[in-house]
Amino acid sequence: MRIFESFAPVRRDRNRRINRAPSPVLARGIPWASVMLATLIPIWLTIASAPLLPPLAFLVFISWRQLRPGLLPIWAGLPLGFFDDLYSGQPLGSAVLLWSAAAITLDIIETRLPWRNSWTDWLLATGIIAAYILLCLLFANLAGGSTGIQVVVPQIAMSILCYPLVDRLVAWLDRTRLIPFVEIR
Repeated sequence: MRIFESFAPVRRDRNRRINRAPSPVLARGIPWASVMLATLIPIWLTIASAPLLPPLAFLVFISWRQLRPGLLPIWAGLPLGFFDDLYSGQPLGSAVLLWSAAAITLDIIETRLPWRNSWTDWLLATGIIAAYILLCLLFANLAGGSTGIQVVVPQIAMSILCYPLVDRLVAWLDRTRLIPFVEIR
């Protein structure tokens, strides 16, 4: 057996270099920063009387939780939801509750169904996104609004159709956060 091992081709890992490692600040900070930036993007794009854009921050949050379940802790829905509440105009505490409930739901599903594919993730995200938007409408109406359900149906449809694009963006961000940099000592 040892005779044939000497003739085996030498495999060299091209991505592994001496004195290079991913930045811990980027590795931990990009998921948090991407969700917070996605909270601010709809404010920059348009001001409307009806919801036109999908809740990008929630889509990014769901995508991070599905792509890397252990990266954002289970309690991450609380501070990120609070940040979203401050800028989205929803009643204070609604996103905190709904994002935390979504994180707990995704954590339970991750333990029960660890082997999933992209279709299963999209189907799961579809249900969570539709429930999130409808419950946001309910909270807004309880706080004094009087909006019918037909107003948010286009937003639900657009959110469900945009989710695969957001998922690809989060996958690219995940690859970016693990780029090795030169360590300076």
